[in-house]
Amino acid sequence: MATSTIKALIPCDIHKVWEIVTMVDNYTWRSDLRNTEVVDENQFIEYTKEGYPTTFTITAVEPYKRWEFDMENNNMKGHWVGVFTPRENETEITFTEHVTAKKIFMKPFVKIYLKKQQTQFVSDLKKAVLYLAQE
Repeated sequence: MATSTIKALIPCDIHKVWEIVTMVDNYTWRSDLRNTEVVDENQFIEYTKEGYPTTFTITAVEPYKRWEFDMENNNMKGHWVGVFTPRENETEITFTEHVTAKKIFMKPFVKIYLKKQQTQFVSDLKKAVLYLAQE
């Protein structure tokens, strides 16, 4: 199992950051997704730009504090934990992923892939809050 954590300070109120991250039917701010599909209140599917699906099952919700889900696709399965902490007019996020590759040849690359995905997510999130601040 590979584990990767990213921490960042997002220059936005915690309520807005929470709303952006957890509103899974509004994926337009994500540069890595083609679309999302909400299955029900506890499950959704994200499709990469190439159309590759990953299913997410929400396992814990503490509004404005913590959001957790299990995730699975043909290549991996794992668990994601997002912690949101208010800091003055900003929000500190700590996102941790625990992932197990389903294919042996992918195991050496999982941690590198996770870091890349997390970095892109945070970059997209910062751009989204900047865009909202200009509205």
